[in-house]
Amino acid sequence: MSSPIYVALDTPDIERAKAIAQRVRNHVGGIKLGLEFFMANGRHGVREMAEIGLPIFLDLKFHDIPNTVAKAIQSLRPLEPAILTVHASGGRSMLEDAKAAAPTGTKVVAVTMLTSLDDRDLVSIGLKPDPHEQVVRLTELAQSAGVDGIVCSGEEVAAAKKLWHDGFFVVPGVRPANGSVGDQKRVVTPRAALDAGASILVVGRPITQAEDPDLAAREIEATL
Repeated sequence: MSSPIYVALDTPDIERAKAIAQRVRNHVGGIKLGLEFFMANGRHGVREMAEIGLPIFLDLKFHDIPNTVAKAIQSLRPLEPAILTVHASGGRSMLEDAKAAAPTGTKVVAVTMLTSLDDRDLVSIGLKPDPHEQVVRLTELAQSAGVDGIVCSGEEVAAAKKLWHDGFFVVPGVRPANGSVGDQKRVVTPRAALDAGASILVVGRPITQAEDPDLAAREIEATL
């Protein structure tokens, strides 16, 4: 069975990204490439990373009018990513069009609430100070719009799983029990996230900034 760990290679340096991916490839289930990597290396860089042989999670978090998002996703079809992200707050029509535009076999998952935000941040953008309520609301929207799943923190994944039993749940911001939280505000351990219903775990700095990334990946994998 493939590991549920997707290593987040958030760097513009493609050679560094490839070196880390090669070191950890036997202890992770896939590679997550975000805006920092994509803006520096583009589609060609994604293709180079795909040659390593691991599934690619293209985390570009699309959020625009439905037609623009659909056309952007259509332009990525040749890359055949395993997973793509859009923002759930883009609304039902955007979510529906995103899924319709995605390649067959690509999971489209909707970002509910960034793990760098907390209740005070919600208030600052005009929402109720309740991350749990916000995630549940957007989970229901994503499910009804026909996408494959959501991105949420480990604190909310159990509630999302209860609502959407066969959904695909991506949990970022997981940290080993002895790991640094960094700029994340709502974090759990990898084991706790899996137990709560996560489908895959996105792990970045605890692996990529470790002195020995391969050892770090193996140690996290051993807890699962």
